[in-house]
Amino acid sequence: MSPHPSAPVPPTLFDDEREQRWRSRFTAVRMSRPGWARDAPARSVYVSNATGTFEIHAWDRDSGEHRQVTDRRNGTTSAVLPPDGGHVWWFADTDGDEFGHWVAQPWSSAAGTDTVPAVPGAGDGYPAGLEIGRRVTAIGVSTDDGTVLSVHERGSGTDARKIYRHTEDAGVGALSEDETLLAISHSEHGDSRHPSLRVLDVATGDTVAELHDGPGRGLAALEFSPVAGDQRLLVGHERRGRDELLVWDPTTGEVTELAVDLPGELVGGFVPDASALLLAHTHAARTRLFRYVLASGELTELPTAPGCVGSAEVRDDGTVEYSASSAATPSQIRALRPDGTDDVLVAPPGARPPGSVAVRDVWTDGPGGAVHSLVAEAPRTADGPAPAVFVLHGGPHAADEDRFDAGRATWVEAGFTVVEVNYRGSTGYGSAWRDAIEGRPGLTELEDVAAVQDALVADGTVDPARCVVDGWSWGGYLSLLAAGTQPQRWAAAVAGVPVADYAAAYADEMEQLRAFDRALFGGSPDELPDLYREASPLTYVDEVRVPVLVLAGENDPRCPIRQIDNYLDALAGRGDVTYEVSRFDAGHGSLVVSDQLDLIATEVDFVRRALG
Repeated sequence: MSPHPSAPVPPTLFDDEREQRWRSRFTAVRMSRPGWARDAPARSVYVSNATGTFEIHAWDRDSGEHRQVTDRRNGTTSAVLPPDGGHVWWFADTDGDEFGHWVAQPWSSAAGTDTVPAVPGAGDGYPAGLEIGRRVTAIGVSTDDGTVLSVHERGSGTDARKIYRHTEDAGVGALSEDETLLAISHSEHGDSRHPSLRVLDVATGDTVAELHDGPGRGLAALEFSPVAGDQRLLVGHERRGRDELLVWDPTTGEVTELAVDLPGELVGGFVPDASALLLAHTHAARTRLFRYVLASGELTELPTAPGCVGSAEVRDDGTVEYSASSAATPSQIRALRPDGTDDVLVAPPGARPPGSVAVRDVWTDGPGGAVHSLVAEAPRTADGPAPAVFVLHGGPHAADEDRFDAGRATWVEAGFTVVEVNYRGSTGYGSAWRDAIEGRPGLTELEDVAAVQDALVADGTVDPARCVVDGWSWGGYLSLLAAGTQPQRWAAAVAGVPVADYAAAYADEMEQLRAFDRALFGGSPDELPDLYREASPLTYVDEVRVPVLVLAGENDPRCPIRQIDNYLDALAGRGDVTYEVSRFDAGHGSLVVSDQLDLIATEVDFVRRALG
């Protein structure tokens, strides 16, 4: 039994009509964009909440049959098909703790639902990349001892063979079409946030080539050319201060940087004949698709549906399958065909979730440059601006975009203006913006949040007396830090699965995150105790003056429960501050829809009570 006051779950939030509307945004059947087997393209897998828990589902495009593959108490979201589509591979962890191994389950339901380890001998750990070829599988496993990358020849009857091991973070990147070359990312130089690339000979493990851009410039192996005999590798780089692309042939050493005349940042992949790339271009919180012809440099925007593209892939016939949504419009999965027609590819059963309000862009002069925010405005009240909730994204290397979000829509439904700040540390605004939090994480981001708040107060968008700070993961960390370092700014703070005691979090978290923290801070808590103390919400617990809600996953490997309990114990020791906690039996968030409903309802109810 927790010694801390539990946050109640309200039975309802609204009148009947609005209650139905906000709940249906979560309960309406949703699905991810289906991926397919390379040599059996009629076989696809996707993630859906159709049963009330997000699980893996299969779609046979020839017969039209959809069926559920996994059925686990805490859900499943990671799945892939090998080229022949004979099995569904999915990642099996325990109660959302992210520690486990890949299993293979027969594609055909007639063959049963029993699973076997997909890669014998790979061992259990946190996933560090997976590439499945026709013969060879490359897999990465991370544990407290570091990272092991292995290769396995399917059907050989032997265990996976270790091809790389290091105490620093590493991962499987890409496997060549002929399965002789494996590109890996590594951080042997000690900076996992800016990895280098190495290409290994799959048969021997010998190094074929290296690519290292130096301090502060990371590289990402995106994919090898899908054409037989073509050993070119598409690589993401940041040589000019933003995410761009180059093509590298590790067998010849030739590197070709692609000059794409677009602002913002790029990621991409080869089209099936490798003559062009499908580019996803992100700028000012929106992502659109382009085709880039490698021989000529010709760049063409694809006429996709309005909104922000979520993910996309090209089929062998040239059809681009993609997902798209906006803050106002729920996601659809669509197909842009070679003849230019664009239509819905597949829709989940039942009614679509209700839409919401659009967001507007706000640019604010901050201490480190212009800060981009998205604002979803609720109607003004008789007393002036609606109360505002500043929802801070996680990551920190992520960004809020103009995509549909049921949580944002719920806050607006409840009469709150929602402000989403792409603070320093966010992706999509260049390397310098993303890396500006190095050496001083947490407090740097909150300077940007304060600048945005001041600007929105000045122009009448928000009421300074009714501003709430909210977030999950890194956003939850920032919320707790804001409650202690900016108590005069906030009327309440809501922190989902946060870092609360940074030194204890470092001790208990997965090794991949320890490596990230060492790169972010410049060392470990033992090496830099003052810096970690300055960045830890626990340091400022005596300065908290506003009601605090903490939501915590019992099995969370990223923001572990012990360090959250340390913070709650310190709050309890105060005796003069209002706080509540909501604990749930899952990891870094829940995949169970009823849990998601309870958690957002708990947040809204807590804030309403805090504001009186």
